[in-house]
Amino acid sequence: MSFRKGSRCHRMSGNVFVISMLSMGAAATYLAILKHDSTNFGAGFLTFYLIGTAWLTARRRDGQTSRFDWAAVLIPVTLGILTWISGLAKVLAPGPPPDGVPAGMHFFMGSVMLLAAAGDVRMLVRGGVLGTKRLVRHLWRMCFGLFIATGSFFLGPNNRPLRLLATVGLRQQIFRTVLRDEVLFFLAVLPLLLLIFWFIRVRFTNAFRSEALATAGSEPALSAH
Repeated sequence: MSFRKGSRCHRMSGNVFVISMLSMGAAATYLAILKHDSTNFGAGFLTFYLIGTAWLTARRRDGQTSRFDWAAVLIPVTLGILTWISGLAKVLAPGPPPDGVPAGMHFFMGSVMLLAAAGDVRMLVRGGVLGTKRLVRHLWRMCFGLFIATGSFFLGPNNRPLRLLATVGLRQQIFRTVLRDEVLFFLAVLPLLLLIFWFIRVRFTNAFRSEALATAGSEPALSAH
């Protein structure tokens, strides 16, 4: 996000980001299967889907789709329906949720999944996405995939950042003072704030309109996230 969009450094760092996120999503899904953890299974699978489709969106030409997109749309549809069902089950069940995840989070994530599916269907019906709409699709999927990671890390149980610092031998009191709940919450939602900023800049200004038109008909690299 710090490099100029479309620059060599931006493309290189973007590729590292994609590989890292896909590896993490695949590992999280595998561990969730071993532990019979449906929540983390859905989060890991959704992260893999979002980052994968965001990368494909940036790599393709304007208006380009494939058979893979028709199969991929089943992922957010299935996960979204199951996540909503899980949220409704928690609302109807007495007492607090056993996994500590409130029902509202299920409804939020399930709605995002179904919106992603709607975006896939719209793209396929229209024969692909063009110009700034392609950049927006790439942008929000990259940022929301990152939000899943930051939310899991900074808002996880028992202050995971402090546990990580303690593991590498950094137990100073200053870290306990700095990494308060409000700081962790800000770091967790920071990708969403950046998403809003870039969405407004790309969608409602001319900052990337000329770039999007210039890349039409040619194979782009990672364009904007």
